[in-house]
Amino acid sequence: MSQDKITNEYFEWLSDLIQSKKRKSVSYRKLLVLLYNTEFTWGISNDGNRAEDGIDLRYRFALEMGYRNMHLYLKGPCSVLEMMVALAFRCEEHIMDDPDIGNRTSQWFFEMLESLNLIEMDDLHFDVNYARDRITRFIERRYDPDGNGGLFTIRRCAYDLRNVEIWYQMCWYLDSIL
Repeated sequence: MSQDKITNEYFEWLSDLIQSKKRKSVSYRKLLVLLYNTEFTWGISNDGNRAEDGIDLRYRFALEMGYRNMHLYLKGPCSVLEMMVALAFRCEEHIMDDPDIGNRTSQWFFEMLESLNLIEMDDLHFDVNYARDRITRFIERRYDPDGNGGLFTIRRCAYDLRNVEIWYQMCWYLDSIL
């Protein structure tokens, strides 16, 4: 099995995890490729846990697909896409799970795209320079204090979210919408 084949299969697997029936008619492939090709870096130490969660998706993929020795094929630092998909999974599986509602992993992912101001960047409207700028602003925490431009926007937040780890941002965001 070639590294390119597994890398492509992994990317498709990640993409499928966050595609909802509602959004199947709209393609975000160009944006997802950019997110996948952008390394997730962090300045707040506990955000390293988000990177570890993203890397752990590689093992989930290998287990589901029956692959062994994934470390030989899928290596390197966590991508922004991996981190976001892993965070959407954590949100759904560890906090918001509700069998009566169903799996909302896609919802959490697309709410992050909304907060990043990237929701309009489907394939028909994709602007690579704009998208790259928005992603860079997120990574460098140059978004608004309420999180607008980051992963989670919390109106009238008492804290400057630029100084708060992503996990707390997500938890506070979920509290704000419940």
